[in-house]
Amino acid sequence: MGLSPRLLGFLVAAITLAVDQGHKIWMLDVFDIRSHQPVALTPFLDLVMAWNPGISYSLLSAQTPEGRLALLALSLGATLLLGVWLWRAPRWITTVGLGLIVGGALGNAYDRFAYGAVADFFHFHVGDFHWYIFNLADVAIVAGVGLLLYESVCMTEEKGELA
Repeated sequence: MGLSPRLLGFLVAAITLAVDQGHKIWMLDVFDIRSHQPVALTPFLDLVMAWNPGISYSLLSAQTPEGRLALLALSLGATLLLGVWLWRAPRWITTVGLGLIVGGALGNAYDRFAYGAVADFFHFHVGDFHWYIFNLADVAIVAGVGLLLYESVCMTEEKGELA
């Protein structure tokens, strides 16, 4: 007897949240990235410390307690809706994708609650091009969206198979 798609999705969300928060605790409290930054991992990827008071690319930047509370409420509301979708989804690929998104969103929401901003560490750059700084929760969210897009484009509706 295997895991139901629903249970698998919520397990993926819990693991994603735990890995994200574990990595953030390690980077902030054990490695102390603030004292060591930047750390060049490759010629195009560094470890740095950045606090993001908003959402992606610091959009909707919240500098006041009320603004942070509004962003937290917005992200928790969206996460709740995604959780309902996960609960109702019949296929494993949908629940895994949604689990990655929910776990990542909860990881970033926890940061907003605990620190007032989201902790980001990975800085991708090539020459003069600099991508935004991101964290493992962001990676999980993008991977989850990628799975949902893959499912919607490449899988048939009636059998859940590749088109």
